[in-house]
Amino acid sequence: MIHEKYYELLEKQNELLNRKNRKKTDFYNGIYDRYEYPVLTRHHVPLHWRYDLNKETNPYFMERLGVNATFNPGAIYLNGKYYLVVRVEGVDRKSFFAIAESDTGIDNFRFWDYPILWEDKIKDETNMYDMRLVQHEDGWIYGIYCSERKDPKASPHDTSSAVAQAGLVRTKDLKHWERLPDIKTPSPQQRNVVLHPEFVRGHYAFYTRPQDDFISTGTGGGIAFGLCRDILHPVIEEEKVIDERKYHTINEVKNGEGPAPIKTEKGWIHIAHGVRNTAAGLRYVLYTFATALDDPAKVIAKPGGYLIAPYDEERVGDVSNVVFSNGAVVNEKNEVFIYYASSDTRVHVATTTIDQLVDYTFNTPEDPLRSLDCAKQRFALIEKNLRLLTDMNRRNE
Repeated sequence: MIHEKYYELLEKQNELLNRKNRKKTDFYNGIYDRYEYPVLTRHHVPLHWRYDLNKETNPYFMERLGVNATFNPGAIYLNGKYYLVVRVEGVDRKSFFAIAESDTGIDNFRFWDYPILWEDKIKDETNMYDMRLVQHEDGWIYGIYCSERKDPKASPHDTSSAVAQAGLVRTKDLKHWERLPDIKTPSPQQRNVVLHPEFVRGHYAFYTRPQDDFISTGTGGGIAFGLCRDILHPVIEEEKVIDERKYHTINEVKNGEGPAPIKTEKGWIHIAHGVRNTAAGLRYVLYTFATALDDPAKVIAKPGGYLIAPYDEERVGDVSNVVFSNGAVVNEKNEVFIYYASSDTRVHVATTTIDQLVDYTFNTPEDPLRSLDCAKQRFALIEKNLRLLTDMNRRNE
């Protein structure tokens, strides 16, 4: 017998799932639109994933397998639908992947019947999260995620030291997944690895983030680029840093590639995250840069500052003051959907267009890296605008 509480909660959840999303009216920057509601929260997770519905075995209708958060999704646009491979984190701290789909890309996301499973080939893998999805020109859809396991070099009493590696899977239909070997690089630990969607000089190309330990990048200089001959034996022998960390910027502590880069007529546009330290802890924001079409390792444009930062209620959550993205899609109208998580808790979307993203990335000034030079940069903009306003007022007199 199904517990009567299920139907009460189901009715409330259906209201959430059917709710229309609207653009925020109190936010404007000309670059992208934000939306009133997150596109996914833990309340979107199906009730039968969390509760035993049987009244006999769960008389108090307790949540048996609780969910803490839904965040950091990979994204892909296929056959007119928007798919997110969501990081679902249980109250036990472990994450797993699950697919949610929508017809609009901004609301009415619904999870598929079951989470994603594949053959368990990596027996020491404890946790997995933050999958980047890319539809490669070889015909496969690849997913690269952070594969976490306990540090084998840690002392027996050290139960927190971990090792991060780049796990690799592939699929043709998002339903059947094949686990490939971990991606090997010269770095002892590896996060935020992204596959370039096209071959580069006949090789698979990757964006990596070299780091010395689980949290700190150490000698890792920023976002790197490397090539691999065989995707079934993914070894990157050399990592070349193409977007380095710099002192007193939004990415002075660390940075990493977000989704796979977006191809435009002017170059590949990358959405990355940058991290700086504050008195309240690490602050994560998103920024863009562009690389050349004929050389994805050559940076040709980089706007100063951030593209997206935590806004209002987005600042509060499990890990506050964070936005993070590892999923973005472009539809047939050249509309861009950037899926980002706020504070490791929920998923939002920001929408823009290819034209707007190109304009922003190529025409926004670079960071001059010094306060006085930043003031001069702004002074020049003010001077230009005041001259324009003066000329207009004279013409209207």
